[in-house]
Amino acid sequence: MTGGYGPGPFARTLAWMAVIYLVLPITIVIPVSFTDQRFLSLPRDGLSLRHYENLITSAPWLSAIGQSAMIAVVSTLLAVIAGTLCAIGCWRIGNRTTEWLRALMLLPLIIPSIVYAVGLYRYFGALDLLGTFLGVVLAHGVTGIPYVVITVSAALSSFDPRLEQAARGMGASLSQTLRWVILPRIAPGIASGAIFAFIHSWDELVMVLFIASRSIVTLPRKIWDGINENADPTMAVVAVLLIVLTLSLLLLDGALRKRRDA
Repeated sequence: MTGGYGPGPFARTLAWMAVIYLVLPITIVIPVSFTDQRFLSLPRDGLSLRHYENLITSAPWLSAIGQSAMIAVVSTLLAVIAGTLCAIGCWRIGNRTTEWLRALMLLPLIIPSIVYAVGLYRYFGALDLLGTFLGVVLAHGVTGIPYVVITVSAALSSFDPRLEQAARGMGASLSQTLRWVILPRIAPGIASGAIFAFIHSWDELVMVLFIASRSIVTLPRKIWDGINENADPTMAVVAVLLIVLTLSLLLLDGALRKRRDA
C-alpha cells in the first residue's frame, strides 16, 4: 500500500492542457501535408499526395535530405567516440576533477544554441572552417557529445567494477578489457547516446545558419528558407517525415533501455 494522495481534477486538467498545447502544433502538420492547395493550409476539396510526390522528385529537397543524413551520421560517430571515452575516463578516475570535466562536457546543453553558435563563428573563422562541411560536422559533433556522456555515464553507473578487476587479474590488457568486458556491457547506453546525438544533428538549425555556407543546405535550413521565401506545403511533408523519424528513434531508444534494465 502506498501513501500520499493521487492527483486531483485540477492537476489532471492542467496536465492534459499541457499535453494538448505541446501536441496540437504537431498534429496540425499532418493534415496540412495532405492539402490540395499550393500554400500551407488545411485540405479544402479533398486529400492529396502531390506534395509527397513533389518531395521525392525535387532535387533540392533530396539534396537537403542527403546532406543532413551525411552530416548527422559523421557527427554522431564523432560524438559517440569522444563522449564514450570521456564517460569511461571519468568513471575510472572518479575524483572531483572528473566531475568538473563531466560538467564541462555538458556545457553545450546548458548554453543557449545561439550563444554557442556565435562563439563557434569567431573560433571557426580563425581556423578557416567557416562554410565548410568539416566545420558543420565538428559543430554538430561537439554539441552531440553531452548526450553520449549522459547515457554512457548512466550505463556505467550500473556496471560492476569487479568484472574489470577480474579481467585484468586474468591477464587481459586495458584495451582487451575495454573491448571485451566494458563496451559490451554499456552498448545500450552508447546506442542511446548515438540516437540522441543523431536526432540533435538532424534537427539543428542555429549553428548551420551561423557557420555553413549557402552550398551546405541541411533539411532544417531548407525548411527555414522555404518559410522565408514561399509557403510551400512540401515543408509540411518534410515536417511529418521528421516527426516519424524522431518518434521511431525514440521508440528504438526505449527498447534499448528496457534491454539494458532487464
